[in-house]
Amino acid sequence: MKDKYILAIETSCDETSIAIVKNGHDVVAITILTQMDTHAKFGGVVPEIASRMHTENITLVLEDTLNKAGMQVSDVDAIAVTYKPGLLGSLLVGIEFAKVLSYVYNKPLIKVNHLIGHIYANAIDNKLKFPLLALVVSGGHTELVIMKDDYDFELLGSTLDDAIGEAYDKVARILGIPYPGGPGIEKLALEGTPSYDLPKPVLDNTYNFSYSGLKSYIINLVHNEKQRGNKIRQADLAASFQKTAVDELSRKTDLALKNTGIKNVIVAGGVSANKYLRSEIQKVANANNALLSIPEFKYCTDNAAMIGAAAYPLYLKQDFADYSLNAESSANIC
Repeated sequence: MKDKYILAIETSCDETSIAIVKNGHDVVAITILTQMDTHAKFGGVVPEIASRMHTENITLVLEDTLNKAGMQVSDVDAIAVTYKPGLLGSLLVGIEFAKVLSYVYNKPLIKVNHLIGHIYANAIDNKLKFPLLALVVSGGHTELVIMKDDYDFELLGSTLDDAIGEAYDKVARILGIPYPGGPGIEKLALEGTPSYDLPKPVLDNTYNFSYSGLKSYIINLVHNEKQRGNKIRQADLAASFQKTAVDELSRKTDLALKNTGIKNVIVAGGVSANKYLRSEIQKVANANNALLSIPEFKYCTDNAAMIGAAAYPLYLKQDFADYSLNAESSANIC
């Protein structure tokens, strides 16, 4: 079959990214322009600033990607774009840009769920092996999902309140770690030992998660210790939080693998870049004789290559969007 090239656009939060992906697996070229330094001044993403910066940068990002690939928009077979979930203003910049490219160059338009994009990041330079168990860990989502085939999802469990990435960021803030908090917590934890006795998130045999209680406990602990004039052992608290949070991910993943008998497991979402999480899930996979797949670090956080990979099965099914496509701020995988 003739090679198929998809030009993919990702603007769901504070990265402006465009990629060209061949056959759903090979990244021909990618550009990721982050706004992290800008938003760090405010302690988090400011939606109005994010959408404005996307608008200013998106044509430059397209030009850079095409130059890297040595291609023109007319050379690709389809235009794919993230349409949910994310910041509405940011999403709309990408969607409207994708619509213009689709119309001007007469290319089919493909809409992609950002969370499914994170799952398909595992298909880059790789092939998904079904059935598989996907652990999705990000700022807004913590989910266990079975995939029986391309776009055939069964949700086992999800967060009942805060997602693990959100908990990382909020614990980082109370410890005075600048945005983005997740990598800061991970780095600080390397300097400490998990010596704080913290409450376990959800000690049950469901596949659901909860991080609100753990986050609130740490916030209250820090506040109370400061009131008493006691010094917080920050590195130890970071290590304790990380171990407690990741232990629950490991336990629920282990439970799902044992109960389903599935032998392929993947980790997806921004928190999949966490090295401690990677090592702990690898132990779980080994204990269950399962194969583990985690994207390269550069494809763990938001990027357009994963959107191109997720768009490819939809292209094969000719599952195209029309120009009424609009942004959606919230979504689940299934």
